[in-house]
Amino acid sequence: MSTWEALLTIVGLGVISLITRGFFILPSREVPIPGWLRQGLRYAPVAALTAVVVPEVLMTQGQLISTWQDARIYAAATGAAWFFWRRGILGTIVTGTAVLLVLRLGLGW
Repeated sequence: MSTWEALLTIVGLGVISLITRGFFILPSREVPIPGWLRQGLRYAPVAALTAVVVPEVLMTQGQLISTWQDARIYAAATGAAWFFWRRGILGTIVTGTAVLLVLRLGLGW
């Protein structure tokens, strides 16, 4: 790929990104969205996060984990328990990460 082709590609991707991300910002008035769609969009962030996190915790190389000696399970369970107990995001991250590090570095899981 030549320099001009690379430059054209970068500019083109920038324009496409600006148009698609600015679709809801650029209009001078609010875009009408049906109530059922607005209600459904409330669950989109949770669904996206679940779609990313669950396979990472429960699968290894495209296969379900086959042993209970996997630090990710205990780290996720500990983080979830902390969140339901204290309702704090920072504590959830810290406890999950601490358990993951202890089990991986301490026990070699």
